[in-house]
Amino acid sequence: MKRLIAASAVGALAVAAAFANPAEALDKDGNIVVGYAGSSSGWMQNYSVPPTKAGEIMIEELNAAGGLLGKKIVTVYADGKTDRVESAKAGQTVVDEGADLVMVDCDYDFGAPAALAAQNAGKISIFLCAESALAGIEGVGPFSFSGSVLAAVQGAIIAEWGFKKKGWKTAYILLDDVLEYNKGICYGFDWMWRKLGGEILGHDVFKNEDPSIAPQITRIKGLEKQPDMIEMCTYIPGGASAIKQIRAAGIDTPIGEGSSMTGSHWHNCCPNLSGVYIPEQGSIHGDDPNPKVEEFNKKFEAKTGARPESQYVYPGYVGIYVWALAVKRANSIDAAAVVAEMEKMREEPTLFGPRTFTNTLHHQNQAEMRIIGVENGKAGVADVWKLSEPVPTEVLFGQEYKY
Repeated sequence: MKRLIAASAVGALAVAAAFANPAEALDKDGNIVVGYAGSSSGWMQNYSVPPTKAGEIMIEELNAAGGLLGKKIVTVYADGKTDRVESAKAGQTVVDEGADLVMVDCDYDFGAPAALAAQNAGKISIFLCAESALAGIEGVGPFSFSGSVLAAVQGAIIAEWGFKKKGWKTAYILLDDVLEYNKGICYGFDWMWRKLGGEILGHDVFKNEDPSIAPQITRIKGLEKQPDMIEMCTYIPGGASAIKQIRAAGIDTPIGEGSSMTGSHWHNCCPNLSGVYIPEQGSIHGDDPNPKVEEFNKKFEAKTGARPESQYVYPGYVGIYVWALAVKRANSIDAAAVVAEMEKMREEPTLFGPRTFTNTLHHQNQAEMRIIGVENGKAGVADVWKLSEPVPTEVLFGQEYKY
């Protein structure tokens, strides 16, 4: 069992303002334990390890500011191994190690088994960065949350920004139907696009592991009129491969994405890649309009030896922050009491955007995000856009769609 106990002075003053004058815990002796049951091996590690490191920064800052309820926060770890069975084992392992909070994999499909282990033990779970509407009450139970922003919100933001700011009026939807997350992006885009009066010229599906999407490209090129944009609901590496094939086919149409295409490590798929737009919670590129985001990026680099490679670092920090704030307000580590305080949060300020939780939704159905644009191979903030209204529940769960 690995434990992180040493305090760090990084960011201590900032955190102290929010968590000053800790009171004695009402229901626990010893240390407060955060259990990480995400994947540190397999392909999911690329999504789950970085927000784990970000969460550790938040924990170090809390400990430097006096801990929570007068106690130190320690961490325990188990590897979900990018496997559903192993995820359940990892969740149970950290629960058995005494975890008061269980942090689980970024993706709902892989994190849910660990979250269910926490739910069954009466412990709170927070998905490190899951963006499916099932990550929370609906898919796990009343003690489960996500630190990120729903996939449907990402799709809706690209739709609203593209229609209102870029003047795009026609779109083609290309769905990678491997994950529920991908479907959520398309649900949100479809809803907002049609709501604004945009025309969808067609939609198609592919799978992330497909070596070729030539048939889908043929269908796009065969349309009577070419779309103003293509909305791709996918993730890396298949998303990069699909974009490479689209651009190689001579299609220069602007492409909207979900946050899963964050980062610039895949941009070498296409020489001078341009016309790709991704909604993200903060900029990893050094140009975020909020200077505190870049301050965090430098903290992350100091801790890990490298700058954040994706926006999925950020929800790991936010998840620990909102949980710790609720613990302080509840003056207790009791799960039910902490959940009650989290469910009172309305537009709660965090470093990476406000968070709202209710007794019916433990996720974000509305958000302000940075639109990261890629032009001539360089990524940066193209705009900042707040979704004008929450995505309806029936859209979050795809009840209107047959993808």
